[in-house]
Amino acid sequence: MKYYIIAGEASGDLHGSNLMKSLLTEDPEANIRFWGGDLMTAVGGTCVVHYKDRSFMGFAEVIMNLRKILGLITYCKKDISEFRPDVIIFIDNSGFNLRIAKWAKLQGFRTHYYISPQVWASRAGRVKKIKRDIDEMYVILPFEKAFYAKHGFEVHFVGHPLIDGIVERKQVDENLFRKEYELGTKPIIALLPGSRKQEINKMLSIMLKMVDHFEDYKFVIAGAPSQDYEFYKTFIKNRDVAFISNKTYDLLSISFAALVTSGTATLETALFKVPQVVCYKANFISYHIAKRIITLKFISLVNLIMDREVVKELIQGAFNEKQLKKELKAILDAERRETLFLDYYELEKKLGGRGASDKTAKLIYSAITQ
Repeated sequence: MKYYIIAGEASGDLHGSNLMKSLLTEDPEANIRFWGGDLMTAVGGTCVVHYKDRSFMGFAEVIMNLRKILGLITYCKKDISEFRPDVIIFIDNSGFNLRIAKWAKLQGFRTHYYISPQVWASRAGRVKKIKRDIDEMYVILPFEKAFYAKHGFEVHFVGHPLIDGIVERKQVDENLFRKEYELGTKPIIALLPGSRKQEINKMLSIMLKMVDHFEDYKFVIAGAPSQDYEFYKTFIKNRDVAFISNKTYDLLSISFAALVTSGTATLETALFKVPQVVCYKANFISYHIAKRIITLKFISLVNLIMDREVVKELIQGAFNEKQLKKELKAILDAERRETLFLDYYELEKKLGGRGASDKTAKLIYSAITQ
């Protein structure tokens, strides 16, 4: 069978690569063509466009790059038409994917969606378009199935793929890891400032101000695979801070606490049982537009899944040196940490266990071979 997969940014590349492995188990002769990244490329198939070439964050950034985005949409349609896949699999990345899905459905292609757009967060009216343009939806958050059911669309809850990636990863020898990266013996506070330049520019400078306030801890920046060290170096300057690229899971596995930019990383940090402060600061225009259309009580996946405040969120103006110092100090306290650990275990139970990629691949293969 021929599969066309469209994923965006680092998390989409990760989940796409795991899904590809599972698809190849179900269908060893699978011919896969995709938009993704290095992890998907390592599995096999043909990479059409790398996610780094189309990574735009926020409303303002999208508008500024509209001509390029429209060109990519046109190219994607042409490439699909020439490849003639048996199924198109969309992974998250709704702004791009829902436009392609509308066209693809009209062309008669099978359309499957893995990892739902966050229609439960804003613009719920998009569910009508999803029902119209998507044949099968595979959701990874427990509350999404009920949300879609309210709108008359039956979807598959497959569990969260992060659990597999974390459980199956090779365990790190902390002593060797510390020695390799010259981390010393102090407890580690991981800094996860995001994966895109716009995010890092907004987040990292304030995160790094904590170095002067917590001298008994070693601060380590988790570098994104999409960015070079030279970019991060402009923020580090003369601070005693370590930098480790593309080893976020290894770093989290030995971290005492973390400062995390809102996104998938908040859930990853929780699954590693690392106390965290969630941080978010966007472009002024993008933030105020988002504030008017997003109806959620929380921004972090941890709090959304638990439906209560488990981790502290510092958003926009609240994300400042004074507040961050206060909240970081709080999660270093033994009593607060114990409460967080119990909440994290409850969170993991809600996520539905292992095997998300395998379940999704089986459902996709079954649907297209019936």
